Amino acid sequence: MESTSNSGFLERTLSHLRLAWRDVTDNRTTLEQLNLSATLSSDDEVILREWIDHCLADKGGEVAARARAATLGKSYLELNPTGQQRFLSILALHYDTNAADVEQHIALWQASSDDNRAEAARQLRKVLEPPRTKLLTLFNELPEGIKFLVDMRAQILTLKNQHPELKPLEADLKRLLISWFDIGLLQLEQINWNSSAELLEKLIAYEAVHAIKSWDDLKNRLDSDRRCFAFFHPNMPNEPLIFVEVALVKGLSDNVQTLLDEAAPVGDINHADTAIFYSISNAQRGLAGISFGNFLIKRVVTKLQHDFPHVKQFATLSPIPGLMRWIHQQSPTELEQLPGGKILLSKGLLSQAPLSQTQPPHTQLQPLTLTLAQRDDSYLRAELSKLAAYYLAKAERAGGTTADSVTHFHLSNGAQIAQLNWMADTSNNGLSQSAGFMVNYLYDLPHIEERSQAYSSEGIRHLSASIKTLLNHKP
Repeated sequence: MESTSNSGFLERTLSHLRLAWRDVTDNRTTLEQLNLSATLSSDDEVILREWIDHCLADKGGEVAARARAATLGKSYLELNPTGQQRFLSILALHYDTNAADVEQHIALWQASSDDNRAEAARQLRKVLEPPRTKLLTLFNELPEGIKFLVDMRAQILTLKNQHPELKPLEADLKRLLISWFDIGLLQLEQINWNSSAELLEKLIAYEAVHAIKSWDDLKNRLDSDRRCFAFFHPNMPNEPLIFVEVALVKGLSDNVQTLLDEAAPVGDINHADTAIFYSISNAQRGLAGISFGNFLIKRVVTKLQHDFPHVKQFATLSPIPGLMRWIHQQSPTELEQLPGGKILLSKGLLSQAPLSQTQPPHTQLQPLTLTLAQRDDSYLRAELSKLAAYYLAKAERAGGTTADSVTHFHLSNGAQIAQLNWMADTSNNGLSQSAGFMVNYLYDLPHIEERSQAYSSEGIRHLSASIKTLLNHKP
């Protein structure tokens, strides 16, 4: 369902852009049109570069430049994937900073007198800016051009490992998007069942944590005891950037299947004392690495405090997506030394055979569709809980941050690792990534800033008493 929806949205976006940009090009005396082959042949590359040069030359004034940029953008959308990759490579290779010009202006700046130094510095800054930046800015000035650039960066992110020449272009685009998506420009909006069908479709397509299986599932997530909030950019009013789903409940939720059960009765929000953030999804691949999540959580907490003063506790019910991958990376000898690690080997949940050379981890997970008897095994639960607690509280990646990306996100925002929940997500994804575990990260409002600073500056992870008990428990 997700891939079909995304494909449909992409086609609708392309059609919408072509229509919007046709108005730009038709609003002026018709200009020469670009007729490029779908794969962008070598002859077409010559034509394309001439057109880009005209766009950058400011011939005919601002309106003509916008019309040329619209024609260029429309032509890009009509290329096939091979042609689009070649288009991007031309931008990356032929419209980068000119090293000779930079060296010349550095020398001029160094040799300039005090009276001329400011002007020399201005000229140096000018030549440091790649020419393609101007073209990207022209695209941004078109109707819905910012969505075009977000999708272009998404495409570059999928290509840049195989085409490393695209990395500087991706970095330029990211820098521009960071400035255009400043948090002060973003609008927080609630999404509910009365929102447009187009927006609700996008919620289904973009949900990245717990897939929305049907319209009934979506309606359940938007019921009176639930809330959904998203950030929007004023130039992308129908495109959520990131959204969070919230359940208003009593006490910490410890099972996502229970939380998402469509047959469960609707909770009484007047008796709720806890807001559970159970899904945070980035909706735009092209904005990867541009963080909105921390601002979203704080803004939503403020909104919920205003609307529900009786709700005093704010926490997540989060997956541990890196847990099984981290276990895979341990050799049997290393695993035996970790708390709770021996049981994975002794009960045959992991084989000791190394994987192939194309799969570097040392151990291999046997199908972790734990039987009902294993799920009820109190000893297995206790030992695996120790291992999961160790991973959350002790495991590190290069640079000293937590091994798990979700843990890093919440600790960076000032949360406490509060409660580990056994068999909290028994979906295939939950078992294969997190061994069925989920964790509550608690946002204790008076301590958020202090804990965020302690983690960011000293790597201190704030743990609840129950997590400390798991870490200190001996076999």
